[in-house]
Amino acid sequence: MAGRQGNQTVKNMLWSLVVIALVAGVIYLFIPHDESKTPVKRVDYRVELLTARRAAAYPVAAPEGLSKEWKPTSVRYNGADHDKWHLGFLDPDGEYVVIKQSTEKPARFIDDATREAARTDTVEKVGGRDWRRYKGTTYDALVSTEKGATTVVAGTASFGQLTKMVEALKTS
Repeated sequence: MAGRQGNQTVKNMLWSLVVIALVAGVIYLFIPHDESKTPVKRVDYRVELLTARRAAAYPVAAPEGLSKEWKPTSVRYNGADHDKWHLGFLDPDGEYVVIKQSTEKPARFIDDATREAARTDTVEKVGGRDWRRYKGTTYDALVSTEKGATTVVAGTASFGQLTKMVEALKTS
């Protein structure tokens, strides 16, 4: 009798596992989910922008007039580390675009901000400033050095989208 009761307990436990697996499978099938996209939260960067503009030794740039499809995703200002400003966005196509500024030595800052992109001979005139193109395996970038600081607009987006960001930059 004891052996039969032990077999029955194991059998009941296995049937319970099968039922639980079936219920979990049905729940999984009927609950909507999209694993292809991880939602990225929109950030409000106004306070950090005001702080950076008051504290930085250069005119801090941020976009104005971009459509709502441009989604701000990250913002940082570090006055103790060469007045570094960082403002990241997702463009309407879901590609990353970042604005970075610093008073750090340009060569070192550009290399870091562009993820080691290579300098090209192409220079664009946008908003009265010269912007040199950098081409990289991770990021492409537009770079301008003026008024004691280097400004880098970089990302996985196309040069067209990077140029749109540059055109929207304001420093007041």
